[in-house]
Amino acid sequence: MSAITGIVHFNEQPISTVDCNSLMTSFQRYPADRIDTWEDNRVFLGCHTQWITPESLGESLPFHDYERQLVITADAIIDNREELFDLLQVNKDHRKIMPDSHLILLTYSKWEETAPRYLQGEYSFMIWDERKKKMFGARDFSGARTLYFHQDVSRFVFSTTIEPLFTLPTINKTLNEHWLAEYLAIPTMVEAVDMMGTVYKSVYQLPPAHSITVENGKVSLKRYMTIETQDNLKLNSNKEYEEAFRNVFQKAVKQRIRTHGEVGSHLSGGLDSGSVVSFAAGMLQKENKQLHSFSYVPVDSYKDWTPNYYDADERSFIKETVSHIGNIEDNYLSFGGRDSLTEVDGFIDLMEMPYKFFENTFWLKGINEIASEKGIKVMLNGSRGNHSISWGSMTMTYNYYVKLMKQLRWIRLYQELDAYCRNFRTGKSVMLPFIAKRTFLSLSDTGSEDNKFPVLINPSFAEKTKVFEKLYDCGIDQNGLIINNLTDYRRKYYNQLFAWNKSGVANTKMSLRYAMWDRDPTNDINVIRFCLSVPEKQYVTDGMERSLIRRAMKGFLPEKIRLNQTSRGLQGADVIHRMKGKWKSFLNELHAIDNDNDSSIHSFINKNVFKEALTGIGEEPRPDLIFKDEFKILTRSLILYRFLQQFK
Repeated sequence: MSAITGIVHFNEQPISTVDCNSLMTSFQRYPADRIDTWEDNRVFLGCHTQWITPESLGESLPFHDYERQLVITADAIIDNREELFDLLQVNKDHRKIMPDSHLILLTYSKWEETAPRYLQGEYSFMIWDERKKKMFGARDFSGARTLYFHQDVSRFVFSTTIEPLFTLPTINKTLNEHWLAEYLAIPTMVEAVDMMGTVYKSVYQLPPAHSITVENGKVSLKRYMTIETQDNLKLNSNKEYEEAFRNVFQKAVKQRIRTHGEVGSHLSGGLDSGSVVSFAAGMLQKENKQLHSFSYVPVDSYKDWTPNYYDADERSFIKETVSHIGNIEDNYLSFGGRDSLTEVDGFIDLMEMPYKFFENTFWLKGINEIASEKGIKVMLNGSRGNHSISWGSMTMTYNYYVKLMKQLRWIRLYQELDAYCRNFRTGKSVMLPFIAKRTFLSLSDTGSEDNKFPVLINPSFAEKTKVFEKLYDCGIDQNGLIINNLTDYRRKYYNQLFAWNKSGVANTKMSLRYAMWDRDPTNDINVIRFCLSVPEKQYVTDGMERSLIRRAMKGFLPEKIRLNQTSRGLQGADVIHRMKGKWKSFLNELHAIDNDNDSSIHSFINKNVFKEALTGIGEEPRPDLIFKDEFKILTRSLILYRFLQQFK
């Protein structure tokens, strides 16, 4: 709920007031409900507080607990409050008014450095332990909130954002070439696999699911949790699995609508955000609140060019959801006159580093602006649903049928194919040969060398940094994550920290700008653990992909959405259409990058690949470029080029 910062001196030198003021002044770009600091001779803590939850109203941070001799500054919303209150035996009269920061402090007071294992929610915090002369902090399991730091022989400095650190003497903006190599070499939306490093040599980040201890001039990091991934939940029927799913997911949604302000939600025409909205709207009605939904739609002049299985304008599905659920004020936003190109400089400034989500920026920013104006303090979404609540793709469904065939479970296979054929209006005479063929083919052999993403990184830079060796050790090749088996992939996904970090960085910095938190119930730790414990067949049974959520949401979602397996939404299909008026200037800038021999970018990117991509997109803005690797190569290069301009 805040931007936090602080300094610890390792020597006996007092902390400069100028340094403290510089750190706090850097946060003035963000709105605040209260600004406070705390310091003694060699420790300084600061907080630029935004009040989000009911308990945070009037809260002053940093908070000094004189009795326990602990001081905390925190950017946190804790979800398992009742559980912690019981474990800590907190007086019932105090529970409704106790801010989350005080609860964290009590948790640390009892369990010290194991405290983060007991905390559920989204947080980064730092605690100064006066008795032990020790600073201790942590970042939540999925890195939903950021925490950056710098250390040298004389001090440790931390901050929610990077820029404040550079206001201090001797902390310089020097590029971290290893981070940059990972950014260029990874073809997916992941920026880097090094979870301690940042784009700057002098600045580190606390990785997700890690704690940090600063004591006796030393800084140490420790991973405090991993997620167990065995499918060991044994229930008696499909209905019991469905009911268990609803119970755990409803609890996650309820915990995330806790705010003194209004509640909003991103809403598409799909299962994940629809399920979030379904539960949230009903819960808010009991509080005499209305849910505000926000949906991006194409501009009126857009002509749909996409294949039939894509739906670029999901309004008909969204309105069906809104009508079925009720208690929703729906907003359909097209942001005419905006495009991704106009947002590049603003998002480099916001992210404090190069980024890859070029296509989404204009509507992400636009929705946040409008939601903030409406008094939204919590914005729900279902971004992580594909790996948790709606796991079970069509590929996984086919693999399940293959598994049944290999095991000679003919009756079960017949039942599943019968249900599949009813759902998709096809016949077993079509499906049986198809499944038989897949039975004798390995999924790992179905890929093609021709589908590889072009190597954007300069080969000599790649060799210098040994980046491909490092990526391969992390399970990434030229196409992204190496996936030989979907079940194994999912198990690894939840313990590969780099898969989480991008959204945490973007959400933290966006939330500070608009004093509004993005909250994702599909990313709840208990939801994840439940979904990982569910047997594989629950996700693919009854002839349906994503079977568990489709069955569990019967009655909660309209049938048009719940049973839709033939089309899927495609947000941002009009990205190129929006850039038509700027296409010439877009190309001119790309040619200028190509010809700029003074820029350092050519020592980082593969110039031949860049030239081929520039030739490949042609002179006219074709709408299908949104699917092309060439467009990704060029936009990522443009973003990096503009980022590097600050180092001239």
